[in-house]
Amino acid sequence: MSYEPPTPPANLPTEIVNTLNESTPERLRDVATYAEALSEHKEREARLEESADEEAVEERPDDLPDDVPAKATITIKEINDNRYYYWQWRDGEKIRPQYKGPVNPDE
Repeated sequence: MSYEPPTPPANLPTEIVNTLNESTPERLRDVATYAEALSEHKEREARLEESADEEAVEERPDDLPDDVPAKATITIKEINDNRYYYWQWRDGEKIRPQYKGPVNPDE
């Protein structure tokens, strides 16, 4: 009775298939252990990136206009002895401001 070797996945590169076919059972077990650990690590990194992206979206202030990027900060400018809030962000080499409203003197 003869046993047929397993068929490799079609998307596995030929050079990897050839290397695996030439490996000892002990080395194949080491490769399998490493491949499983590596795939778990990469999946965990992808989940962390995804959750970080979701958190960045959640941190967007409620009063931030749609045309102002989330990375904008609030600055105060004084014009003619009056103080005003402005959204401000970097756009390439330029600093872009957008009027937010007057500063409440009680603050």
